[in-house]
Amino acid sequence: MQVGLLLLVLVVLVTGCRMSPGTPVARHFDEIVVAGERFRTGTPVVLWTDPGGYDAYRVDKRFGSFDHREPEHWPAPKGDAQRYGLRDHNLTEEQLHAVRGGGWTLEQLQQVVDQFVIHYDACGTSRRCFEVLHDHRHLSAHFLLDLDGTIYQTLDVKERAWHAAHANSRSVGIEIAHIGAYARDEANPFDRWYATDADGRTRITIPDATERQSIRTPGFVGRPSRDAVVVGNLQGRDLEQYDFTDEQYDALIKLTAALHRVLPKIELDAPRGADGGVVPHLLTPDAQDQHQGLIGHYHLSEVKVDPGPAFDWGRVIQGARDLVP
Repeated sequence: MQVGLLLLVLVVLVTGCRMSPGTPVARHFDEIVVAGERFRTGTPVVLWTDPGGYDAYRVDKRFGSFDHREPEHWPAPKGDAQRYGLRDHNLTEEQLHAVRGGGWTLEQLQQVVDQFVIHYDACGTSRRCFEVLHDHRHLSAHFLLDLDGTIYQTLDVKERAWHAAHANSRSVGIEIAHIGAYARDEANPFDRWYATDADGRTRITIPDATERQSIRTPGFVGRPSRDAVVVGNLQGRDLEQYDFTDEQYDALIKLTAALHRVLPKIELDAPRGADGGVVPHLLTPDAQDQHQGLIGHYHLSEVKVDPGPAFDWGRVIQGARDLVP
């Protein structure tokens, strides 16, 4: 019996109450959806079914021109496509046929999902990220994390989102709003995206007015957790990057802890080298296969560097550990 149904039965037995038809179910607006069940995170979450949410189940463009006409034929018009698929990691043929209709139980999913892939979106805001992924690239990620710490869930975690190639079937993916990391001799958008206040503090200056208005928290002023540019080496390249916001770290810590508790094979650690530090380069195929836990996009692809040298792995991992009994 699934956890959600069991809890409902216990409530009815303990209270002796019967819910009448049409009784609304309370929302806390911090829940994520995993195999059809809802789990609390302790941080704001906007679901794909919520007003202002981002729905990766839709096959039409989210920000394209509005056309309310029904399609005259199927399949959908050229340029529209499904952005997700069916997980098949370590499934037998029999198991695959059992879940292909959407019939995942939480217990089944817990045996399949064991990686949490961390990306930055290189778009700067979650609105722009969803537009690029969904409308233009026909890709998806389970979660988007905006500058103010708002988490957007675009798909049930049971789905195979398209964000990390060969790791998609076993992983959960998150795109963190951030403009990216750049080599020192490479052109970067820092002058347009960051400014220094009179007191020396760095703030985020989203260049586009539409993108500024997409931030959910009224009056929000985004600031990197560290004022100075962070320099680090990934994939053998020296890169510069501004840090993520404190709001993003706080939300990510809580989401990571929640995912670990719901999907225990996602261990609270990242790939480690012989020195105990997080590996700063592409993992070997064997190491990729063996790792269970948090993992960077750059660990999976030699052409990627996200989440970048500024990402504080220790802060996220220890923060999540502190929240888990």
